[in-house]
Amino acid sequence: MSESSQESSQKQHIDKELLLDALQNDNIEKFRSEFLELHSYDQATFFKELDEAERLHVYHFLSPEEMANLFENLEIEDDEYSDVLAQMTPDYAADMLSNMYADDAVDVLNELNKDQVVSYLTIMDKDSAKEIKELLHYEEYTAGSIMTTEFIAIAANQTVRSAMHILKSKAPSAETIYYVYVIDEEKRLVGVLTLRDLIVNEDDVMISEIMYDRVVSVSVGEDQEEVARMMRDYDFLALPVVDFQDHLLGIITVDDIIDVMEEEASDDYSKLAGIADLDSIDRNPISAAKKRLPWLVILLFLGMLTASLIGRFEETLDQVAILAIFIPLIAGMAGNTGTQALAVAVRGIATGDLEDESKIKIIIREAGTGVITGLTCGILITLIIYFWYGDLFLGMLVGISIFFTLIVATLAGSLIPLIMHRLKIDPAVASGPFITTINDIISILIYFGIATTFMSYLTK
Repeated sequence: MSESSQESSQKQHIDKELLLDALQNDNIEKFRSEFLELHSYDQATFFKELDEAERLHVYHFLSPEEMANLFENLEIEDDEYSDVLAQMTPDYAADMLSNMYADDAVDVLNELNKDQVVSYLTIMDKDSAKEIKELLHYEEYTAGSIMTTEFIAIAANQTVRSAMHILKSKAPSAETIYYVYVIDEEKRLVGVLTLRDLIVNEDDVMISEIMYDRVVSVSVGEDQEEVARMMRDYDFLALPVVDFQDHLLGIITVDDIIDVMEEEASDDYSKLAGIADLDSIDRNPISAAKKRLPWLVILLFLGMLTASLIGRFEETLDQVAILAIFIPLIAGMAGNTGTQALAVAVRGIATGDLEDESKIKIIIREAGTGVITGLTCGILITLIIYFWYGDLFLGMLVGISIFFTLIVATLAGSLIPLIMHRLKIDPAVASGPFITTINDIISILIYFGIATTFMSYLTK
C-alpha cells in the first residue's frame, strides 16, 4: 500500500472515531462539523453501522432535511425501513420523507404496511403528501413507479432570459437541471433543451427557436426494464414520462435506472440459480432454506424421473455394464450446453438484442451451434474411448449420443426461454438447474435409446 493510501485510510478511521466520540459525548457541534462535510453516501454508510442508541443521537443532531439526504443513500434491506422509521418520532419521520425526492420517498413507503403509509401521509406536508400519493398509485416496476415529479418545465413562447430565471428559482428542489422540458398550455410535452443550450444562446432568443421538438419519452405504464434499455441506448441522464395524451408527468433519472439495472440483474441471476431471491444474504438458515426449497423439491421429483428412466433400461445395463460409466459424462455435457444456451438467450431477451432477430434465425443459429459442438465433442470422445478401451463401436455409440444430445440440449436451452418470453412469462425462471435436469432426462433417453437399438453389436 502506498504512503498516500495509508494516510487516506488512516484519516477515514480517525474521522469515524471522531464522529463516534462526538455522538457518545453528546457533542453536537463537533459531530455536525465533521459529519456534514461527508458525502451523503459516506454519511449513510456510517449511519448503517450504528446501533439504535447511537442513531437516536443522530436524529437529535440532524434536522429532518439533513437526514433526508442521508436516507436517500441508505442501503438496507427492504424490511428494515419500518424499524428505522420507528426509531424516529412520527413528526420527524414524516418531515424527513417530505424533504426526500418524491420517487425516493415512495420507494421507502412501498416497504411499509398500509396503516403506516396512511399515518405518515396524514402528518406530512400537504404538498409533499399529494405528490407522493400520486406516485404511489402507479403499478410497481413501471415507469410511473420510479419517476420523480421534481423537474423543470417552461413554455415555448418564453425567452432564454425568463427560462434561466425559472431555472435558478426551481433548481434547489429539482432532481436534475441538465434537461429543461418544454410544455404547452395543456402541459403536453412539446420539446426539450439542455442547460448548455440555455447558456450558449443570447438572452432574447425564444425557446421555440432552440428547443428540440422530437422528444424521446416513455409511457407511464412502460416496464422499467424497457426504460433502462432506452436510457442505455440514448445515453440520456433523464427521460421524460408522459401519459397517453403526452402530458408530462415526471422524469426518470439515471441514478434510478442504475438501481433498476442492479435489481433486474439480481432478480435474473437468482432465477437462473433456482433461488427465489438473492437480493439479500440470509443469516437465518431457516429463511435461506425457505427460499431455496421450492426449486429443490421440484428438481428432486425431476431427478426421480431421471432415476426411473435409468431403471427402465436396467436390462440394457445388465448386458453391457460398461454403459453406466458414461452416464454422468453425457448428462453433464447436456446440462452444460443447455445452461450456456440458456444464459445467452436470457441475456439477449433482457438486453433486447434478440428483439431485432427473427425467431427462425435464432433457432437455425443455435441448431448450427449444436451441430458443430456436438460433432467436435462426439468425434473427440469416440477417439478417446477407442484408444482407452480398444472398442470402436462403443466409442461411436457414446460419440453419436453426445452429438444428438448436444444438439437437442442447445435447442432446448434457447427455445424454452423464447417460448416463455412469447407467453409473457419471465424467461429467467427457466433456471439453470431446471434446464440441466430436463436435459439430463433427454440425454438419458437418447443414450439408452441408441444403446438398446444396437445392443446386438455391443454384446458380441
